[in-house]
Amino acid sequence: MKKKLFAALLLLLSSGIFLNAQTNEMIIQTKKTGAEIQPTMYGLFFEDINYAADGGLYAELIKNRSFEFPQNLMGWQTFGHVTVKEDGPFDRNPHYVRLSDPGHEHKRTGLQNEGFFGIGIKKGEEYRFSVWARLPENNGTSKILVEIVNPKSMGEQHTLAGKEIEIDSKEWKKYEVILKTEIAEPKAELRIFLKSKNSVDLEHVSLFPVNTWNGHENGLRKDLAQALADIKPGVFRFPGGCIVEGTDLDTRYDWKKSVGQVENRPLNENRWHYTFQHRYYPDYYQSYGLGFYEYFLLSEEIGAEPLPVLSCGLACQFQNSDSSAHVAVCDLGGYIQDALDLIEFANGDVNTTWGKVRADMGHPKSFNLKFIGIGNEQWGPEYPEHLAPFIKAIRAKYPEIKIIGSSGPNSEGEQFDYLWPEMKKLKVDLVDEHFYRPEQWFLNQGARYDNYDRKGPKVFAGEYACHGRGKKFNHFNAALLEAAFMTGLERNADIVHMATYAPLFAHVEGWQWRPDMIWFDNMNCVRTVSYYVQQLYALNKGTHTLTLTMNKKNVTGAEGQNGLFASAVWDKNTQEYIVKVANTSDQKQSVTLNFNELGKKEQLTNGRRIVLKSNDPDADNTIENPNRIHPEESSVSVNGNVVSTELEPNTFAVYKFTKSTK
Repeated sequence: MKKKLFAALLLLLSSGIFLNAQTNEMIIQTKKTGAEIQPTMYGLFFEDINYAADGGLYAELIKNRSFEFPQNLMGWQTFGHVTVKEDGPFDRNPHYVRLSDPGHEHKRTGLQNEGFFGIGIKKGEEYRFSVWARLPENNGTSKILVEIVNPKSMGEQHTLAGKEIEIDSKEWKKYEVILKTEIAEPKAELRIFLKSKNSVDLEHVSLFPVNTWNGHENGLRKDLAQALADIKPGVFRFPGGCIVEGTDLDTRYDWKKSVGQVENRPLNENRWHYTFQHRYYPDYYQSYGLGFYEYFLLSEEIGAEPLPVLSCGLACQFQNSDSSAHVAVCDLGGYIQDALDLIEFANGDVNTTWGKVRADMGHPKSFNLKFIGIGNEQWGPEYPEHLAPFIKAIRAKYPEIKIIGSSGPNSEGEQFDYLWPEMKKLKVDLVDEHFYRPEQWFLNQGARYDNYDRKGPKVFAGEYACHGRGKKFNHFNAALLEAAFMTGLERNADIVHMATYAPLFAHVEGWQWRPDMIWFDNMNCVRTVSYYVQQLYALNKGTHTLTLTMNKKNVTGAEGQNGLFASAVWDKNTQEYIVKVANTSDQKQSVTLNFNELGKKEQLTNGRRIVLKSNDPDADNTIENPNRIHPEESSVSVNGNVVSTELEPNTFAVYKFTKSTK
């Protein structure tokens, strides 16, 4: 009797194992490739939030360098005899400071800048100090002493570097010196002393690392820009979302103010400095030093298609319910002209008005702009009413430019359902969808795009991130669910042409919003697990989709699929099959990848598996432990055209195989 029970139990167990193996057998059809995957499929969305531009990607180390903040000396400490003037050489930045003799040989005049949460100085690095200066009286010369100091140290390590500059002209002139220190200090400050009796006027006080991204003088912080380049993004959207709209129209991002001579780009208020009372930063402004020229140049240098987004004449609707806060449709002429002029700035011949501006800035060649977004998260009938005249004007003058409209701030619901048909009527090329949603939403959306209308506009998943319930911070589980969701983006590459996680950057001491893809302080850069998910998709996007099914169904995490999500692609350039599988369950899963349609003379070789996993779902990379979770690669055994593997609980894996001929 016992033997019979044991045999029955053994049969039941083996039968269960067999059923589980059958359930997790994924069939990859290789005879016929599917949709072409757009080069723009996985990209980057940049917004100046969380000190992403000034104090972040833009490598300028001086806060309020032109004394244009509403409080002209915010960010500065002054001593001795310092006065603020407002008849300077740059008409859109008229303020400057005058340093004068304090009236006693033992007193000093000068000023000191705190930077952005301090000034990060690296050991052995060179820093370019520059200033526009003049002698207010025509009486010889004057001197200033420029120092990088550690304000917390009063000993030998107080002055980290310093040089004197002689001011020798009554006309405004730019002066430069290179400073170098052999001591690292994340919280340094810049100090300027008047070193002579004669007064001196100073404007546009600047300090940049010499070693910027690609060595540009008005450049970008190298480690942050490199992190973007390492994703190999297909598209780069800028300058943001809500800042495009502005809290009011006067403070919307105006691209024309962000180009031309950097010293004459006016200050703009950043709507994020006061949006959240609990994350209030009254010194958060936009210098426009990182402007549209720099965004286009960065796009070119990291190999991404530039995607600028412009105001449609509607201020942020979350903050403006009164229609008087917006531009009437009949008054949109200037905004529409801004869009047309931007296309000319990007693509126009050097003999055109705005093409010449680009050329004079150092780039006579076209930036080859192909896409433009009009409006951000607008909603209601006022949005299509505002969008329509933009489309008419752009189509008439630049029919080759693809126009991106919006489905509003939500991933579903009344406004989403209203705007999609409106975007189809207007015949936009792509519709920008945004979704910051909790874990369960991402688990339920594996098949989101499977039944979208293939005859309408394409999809741009322009802003998305998984926000844990009660855990609105970066953690592994959120990134895993993003990876699972993205299998649906990949499977539907015929309709989804772009996708960008958001937000991109956050300073650990100055954030307003989280989670974010890349965190940084004044010295370090941290790539989160969400970053690595995006990178794994971008580096392994392939060129064409492949049909992958389990029990003849798409693998979307549906009931009976054991928490698995999967997609597959073919890369014609590398002759590789690439399969992505996310196991969102708490159980180890046996997975079989079956390429049974391969021909008799074809075989799989060079099997590799790249894995992201963590035993702690709340863990992520930090400043203190930046490499805690990262992709790990290993080899995979291939048995004919079948691969049998086990996927650990809560794991994302990318499988890669080269197709060879026997």
